Parts: sequence; C-alpha cells; structure tokens
Amino acid sequence: MPAEPANTGARAPGAPGDPASPAVAAAGPAQSAGRGGADEAGALGAGASPHSSQEGTDGEQPPAGRADGPAAGGQAPPAGQGTSGGPGAGPGSGDAEAPGPDAAGDGAGDGVPAPTGQGESGDAEAGPHAEGADRERAPAGHGASGPGPDRRGAGANGDAGAGDGSSAPAGQDASGGAAETSGGGGKGRRSAAAEALAAAVRAVESGERSAASFFNDAPAARPAAPTAPAAPRERAHAAAPAAAPGPVRPVSARPARGPGGEIPGSGGVREVLAAGGAPEALAGKVAETLGEHAAEALREDPWQLLAVPRVRPDQADGFARALLGPACEPGDERRALALTGWLLERAALEGHTALESSALRDALAKASVPDPDEALRTAIAEGAVLVFQDALDAPAGARPRAAEDEDAEQPVRVLLGLDRYALAEESLADGLARLASTFAPAQDGEAPAGDAEWEGAAAAAPSASAAELIRTVAAHGLVAHSGGEAARAEPAALVAAARAMGLRAYAAAHAEDGRRRLAAALSEAPGAGPDAAGPDEAPEAVSAAVTVAGLLADAEGPGRDEEGALALDLLVVLDAPQLDVETAAMLVESLPDGARLVLSGDPGVLWSAGPGRVFADLVAARRCPQVVSRTPDPGPIGELVSGIGIGELNQVEAPGKEVVIVPVRDAGEAVHRTVQLVADSVPRAIGVPPEQTQVITPGHGGAAGTRALNAALKERLNPGPGRFGGFDPGDRVAYIPAPGRTVPGTVVSADAEGLRLDCAGTPVVVAREEVGELVRHGWALTAHQAAGARWPAAVVVLPGDATAGLTRAWVYTAFGRGERHLSVVHGADAALPRAVAETPFKDRTTRLRALLQAQVPPAPAG
Repeated sequence: MPAEPANTGARAPGAPGDPASPAVAAAGPAQSAGRGGADEAGALGAGASPHSSQEGTDGEQPPAGRADGPAAGGQAPPAGQGTSGGPGAGPGSGDAEAPGPDAAGDGAGDGVPAPTGQGESGDAEAGPHAEGADRERAPAGHGASGPGPDRRGAGANGDAGAGDGSSAPAGQDASGGAAETSGGGGKGRRSAAAEALAAAVRAVESGERSAASFFNDAPAARPAAPTAPAAPRERAHAAAPAAAPGPVRPVSARPARGPGGEIPGSGGVREVLAAGGAPEALAGKVAETLGEHAAEALREDPWQLLAVPRVRPDQADGFARALLGPACEPGDERRALALTGWLLERAALEGHTALESSALRDALAKASVPDPDEALRTAIAEGAVLVFQDALDAPAGARPRAAEDEDAEQPVRVLLGLDRYALAEESLADGLARLASTFAPAQDGEAPAGDAEWEGAAAAAPSASAAELIRTVAAHGLVAHSGGEAARAEPAALVAAARAMGLRAYAAAHAEDGRRRLAAALSEAPGAGPDAAGPDEAPEAVSAAVTVAGLLADAEGPGRDEEGALALDLLVVLDAPQLDVETAAMLVESLPDGARLVLSGDPGVLWSAGPGRVFADLVAARRCPQVVSRTPDPGPIGELVSGIGIGELNQVEAPGKEVVIVPVRDAGEAVHRTVQLVADSVPRAIGVPPEQTQVITPGHGGAAGTRALNAALKERLNPGPGRFGGFDPGDRVAYIPAPGRTVPGTVVSADAEGLRLDCAGTPVVVAREEVGELVRHGWALTAHQAAGARWPAAVVVLPGDATAGLTRAWVYTAFGRGERHLSVVHGADAALPRAVAETPFKDRTTRLRALLQAQVPPAPAG
C-alpha cells in the first residue's frame, strides 16, 4: 500500500473499489462536527429510541475534551447560571434523541481533564467519528473490581480493604479503608483513615512534609517461594461431550423489579425528578444506581444525580437549582464532591486509573468550583477519593545521582483516584508479584525438578520461539510473550506440551473468535494427541481453549478447587492487551499458589476498552521474563501491518488483491463505496461473501460512523421494517453482554421472552427491556469492538473528519482484522501516514508499573 494517498488511485479492473452507480446515496444524516447526536438542549434521556439509549455498552472510551451538549469544550456554567434556559429547561429539555453509545464523546468534555495521556480512542480534537461514550459506569454496588470467589484483595463491592500485602494509599493502613459512607447515597462520615489522608495532602501541599515521607513503610514480608513441583500432575483429561445447550439467557445486572415491573424506589424518585424539572423516565435508572432510598438521597444531595450514567454536570446543576432555589451555589461542598467523582469516572472511561492532582484541580476550576484545592481536600477527607504518589523517572540525559545525593528525595507525582480502580490495580500488582515469586531459583547449580521433561518438550517445539517460550515458562511463574497473529502458535505449543506432561494447562482468548482460532492451533500443535486429528475442533483442544469471560464465570475451563481458586497449573492469556485492570485483577486473584501465568499479546494493538494498560505496564516494568516472538505474519497484509507497527506505512505488493486502496472525497462517498465493496466487489473479486466481511470505522457518530454505515448496509443486504425493536431476522448484530465485550451474532427471531440471536452457533435470548442497551447492528464495528477477532475480509473506513482520533495503534488494529483481504476506504489524506509515523498511542495515567517495580525485583537479564 502506498504511503502517499496521491498514489493510491490505481486499481486493476474488477478489483474491489470499482466505480458503481452514483445513484446509490449515503445512508444516515450527516451530523455536525463535535456532536454525536441531537442533544442540543441537554436532554437527559427522555424519549430515547432503542438505538440511542445504549451508551456505555460496548466498551469503548470517549475522546477526551469533548462534549455532547451545549457546553462542549467550554467552561461549565456556575450552579446558579444555567445554559439550558431555566431550572425547568435544564435536565428536562431536549430533542427526542438522547445521547447514546452512538454519540461520540457523550459529555466527555464538560470539564474532563486532559492530562498527559488520554484515552486511546480519541483526543481533544476528535471529530464526530471518534470512538466514544461506550463504556458505561457500573452503578453503585455493581463494581466489577472484586476478584473471584477466593478473593484475597479488595471486596467485590469496592470496599477499601487492601488484601494480602497490597500497598496502601497515603495515610491508610494496609487493612484499613477509606471513609465510611452512609447508606442510601447520603453524605460520607469522616473516619480516622480519611483524617489521615486529609492531613497528608495538606502537609504535602504546604511543604511541611515531603510526599515520600508518607510512603516509606516497609512492605509486609512475603512467604518463601515454593519450589517447582517434583513431579507433574496426573494428565488432564478432555471434558466429556456435553448435551446440546439451550439458549443463553444473560443474567441482568439490574435490581429485581417489583410486581408492576418497576424497580423498587422508582415511585419516590419520580416525584423528586418532577420537582427538579428532570424527565421522570430517569426514575428507574436513578433507583438502580442510588438504591431504593434514592429519593431521600436526591433530596439531601441533588448533585448525586451525576452518579447516573449519561447525566452531565450542567444537567445536575439545573436539577439542583430547581430543588434548592437560592441555596444552590457553585461552591456547595456537595457539588464539589459529586464533580470530583464524576471527573474521575469520566477519566476511567478514557482508560485512566488515576489522575494527577493538578489535572483534577484544573478540571474542577473549569467546572466553576470556586476553590478547587479545598474541594480536593474535602473529597479526600470524606473518603470520596484516595491519594497516591508515584516516583518519577529521571528525564533523558539527566545527571546520575552522586553518592552524596543518595539521600536526596526522588521526584514524585501525586495521583488521585477512586478506590474501585486503585484497589483493583493494587490487588493486581500484589497477585502478579505472588506469581513472579512462584519458583525459587535452583540451589548450588542443581537443575529444577522436571527440567528434563520441559527440555524435551522444548526440543520438540515447532519453532525456535516456541522452544524459548517453553524453556522460560519451565523456570518462571510469570512470563510476558509478545508477537503477532502467527505467533499465537507458540502459546498453543506451550499448552499442548504442558498437557502432554500431565499439567492442567489452559489458554484463554478475549473473544469467541479468538477461542476458536486458539482451539484450531491447539489441535495442530505437536503433542496434541490422536484425538486432535481432523478438521474439526478436537474435544481436548476445545476443553483447553476458553474465553477470559467464560473462565471467570466458571462456564468454561477447569472449574474451581475447594478454596475457590481455578483448578489449573498453567494459564496462558492471549490478547492480553485487551485486559482491563479489573478483569486482570479478578483473573490473577483466581489463580492458585504455584500456578504459572503467561500473558501473551500483540503490543501494537489498541489497549483495553476499560481502564488500565495491564500488558503494556507489565512489559514496561521489566519485572518478569519477556519472550519476543520471531515469527512474522505472512502475506501482504502481514507485511503491511508489521510496517505500521514500527511507524512505517509502506507500499506492499498484492498480486492477489490482498490489499486495495479506495480513495474517496467525502463521508457520503465513503458510505457509498463501502456498501459497494461489501455487497458486490469483494464477493466478486475475492470470493468472500458479505456475511464474512467486517466493516471497521473510527467511531459510532458522524456521516460515516457505525450508525450510518449499518443503516446503509442493512438497506442493501437485509432490508426490512425493523419490527423487533429495530431489528429483523437475518440482521448482523453486535451483542454486548458486558462493557468491553462485543459478541457478533445474527438475529433469528423474537417472541415474548425477547430477541433471539445466533452467536457463532450459541443461541442467546436477550430480554425485551434490554435489547436497546445490549444489541446494535453489527455490519460495521469500531476497532475496539473488533479487537481480538478476525474475518476473511475487512473494509476499513477512514473518513476525512475522523483523522484527529487516528493513532498508529488504531490503524494497526483495524488493518490487522482481515485474514485474506483488506480494503481501505481512504479519505484521510496525509493524516493517515502522519498518524502512523508520529502518534503511536494515546497514553493513560496508571499506577501498575510503579507498583510492580516497588514490589518485584528486576527480572534477570537474558
């Protein structure tokens, strides 16, 4: 593929991208830049259609510094000065369509800080196509940060108890927690730990004490590392074939409904909302988020409305003005607390697990908080946020410390974060440290037990990289493995070899498609056994290949032992960059002592949809052995993607039309050419049918986002009235069972129970009331949704108004989704090669690297 767009126009006759009739118009209205929906008057969500009420369901991050309402990119109004009219026109007014997951950057710019490191999916100048507003905050009490049944760290509901040696925040005991909070969403009570936190911050900011002085407690001693097992365990047996499963009915995370189908407490909430000029349709969501005493909580503190997903600060201010009248002031302590929590939650949607105190202070000032410093001190004292400090790396070229400077204080940065993500990150660091110390080094030059068997497996490995991985895993409890798509054969060879030795070895992929490809690789690996022969997945390969979600839910894999830990000896996690910090914490906490963990993935792809950058932080910390594959991805697509990974957009030879560039002038032409490619050119010239071609575009909104593309593709490929909540039998859909997880499927039918889907052979029933939130059309996806899966053909759409959100990681991920063919609908001009060369990724503020470096000794060189 040429690096200069001007040279991309030539195509062979009959190749994808042939001109089609200009009579085919782009589907979907073009939206104004900077807005991802019709929310021009600040509607909270009244009258939203099933397709416009899905915010937060597909795991993407909103672009930083953008908003979906009138105050986009500007300063939020003071609590007494609304921008929507008056109290009655604040949260209650608006158009028929409310902001949803298709809205790019829903509310993400209303004072959201833009520190060094923004979400991977966009930046402050992202256009309407930026991936955004797709990972909804979990309601209070539904936090996902708790590990599995044998959790040894923080509680599943986000309590502040650090577990098993995890480091504590400043001024907080290792066993203590943040300030207690009263039930029903009431105001927090200041505890001793909170007082200590407040004193710590005041002392640091006044210069009385250094930040480092609050973090000099020696870590708790760890028990001695166990030696490698003397003999392998009994060989794991393949699971017996199970009976044909019935339809999967996802368990709803919502509270149980009352006799009339209403969430308990909704009646009282409806009255309060009406008094505050907010749409009564929000009552269910408010009751779900704040609990059955939500009405009392809102009367006491109207700004708690900000805890409800999709509510913005200007809307909460209007609601508070209507309820409090003259008593509503910009400097109200309750407002400052709510805004602080909201800003940190929005930062988590962008991938951050914490923010620098200066960034949060600036964001509060932009939100018209009169005294941001006092607001932060109050938030820390009330236990609403936790304070941490990270040592800063010495700048490049800095003079090394002299011996007499050893006692000098190391520069630090002060970070603030929510306990949910802070405790998950600390629990993860503690668990990784536990695994890294699993096997004690051999004494007096003795070979570790079982070394000969591992060496024999390495000698029989299919490649030098696979042999290196097997030898490394033999001696270490925690290993990082990196490589492209072809390198997935190496972890498969490791798992097959471990199972041949009698170890309980499993491999977990991010998506079901990745699990199927992993099972196929396992069936072809040396030592897979005679049962693995044949084109179909062998029973043993099926049992060893799982998804991360299925493993944690005990729906796949070995199950758990009597202590609640996963009953395995070796776990290889593929697609490791897709692990967010909470999922990774649950996974690591579920591993038994003495188990081995291999985190394997392609370091060039997009990071997780949720907060954190687990794989990148582990690699950067250099606290475990790292095996880098030397197996290149084959073919023209592999050559193109490999060049992108090092910042080069090269022209590649594609004699079989493996890579085709289709230049377009505008978004309308981009939609038209995309439909032509999927429906006609790719099937005719490449032989890949439309149902095996995946369209990928930077975002949901805009004239060439997923909404517009899906509307046009449905009209061409499966026209219909959308009689089942906007869907018809045969529609391709993206089913989102949890934030960050996208499962491709096809609509089968609908009945009183809900919408029936076929997800890669697994029947799924989605309840009628949840269809609008969990299902969307899936002919076109974002790169984050497509990560972890591959299709025979991929069509990547790069409209001109989406160039601000492009990064090397986005291009690398999108271009790598096609196995046999890649078409690029190219309207980005020079922005594409510039993004590949100059913008590797959008950084995130996390603490895992520093935590690992503090807890784990450096990995031995070589």
